[in-house]
Amino acid sequence: LLWWLSLAIIAADQGTKALVRGAVSLFETRPLIPGFVDLAHVRNEGVAFGLFNSLDLQHKWVFTTVLALAALIGVTYYSRHIRADERLARIGLSMILGGALGNLIDRVRDGYVLDFLDAYWRGWHFWAFNVADACITIGAVFVFIDLLLVKPHASHSV
Repeated sequence: LLWWLSLAIIAADQGTKALVRGAVSLFETRPLIPGFVDLAHVRNEGVAFGLFNSLDLQHKWVFTTVLALAALIGVTYYSRHIRADERLARIGLSMILGGALGNLIDRVRDGYVLDFLDAYWRGWHFWAFNVADACITIGAVFVFIDLLLVKPHASHSV
């Protein structure tokens, strides 16, 4: 993995979240790109795309933290099987790792993840997200593209 990339993503994620905490009150929104993206301050107590947000568990943060740790274990296991020449997959997995750790820091510290980018267009509205979420998504696309481009290593025919 590219550890420097993962660490840079964690720093960018935590830095932007700190800026939002200081500048935008909880549940407040401010136009960033009018008609397209607002700066918001919301708490995601669930997992990706707000899944499990409405689940009423006493210690839901423990459940979501365990899910995040399981995903990190999967990423770590998968990364051990990436060849040196699979650069796009290494970049993608490093992005996923950095994003997952950035959100995990929030879950452990606060019991939720701070989301602050609220994208919409006309009648369409996407879930609020953050730098970590964006990096996880882009990283997953990179890994998927790499998987599509990998040439199988067939043994010599007889």
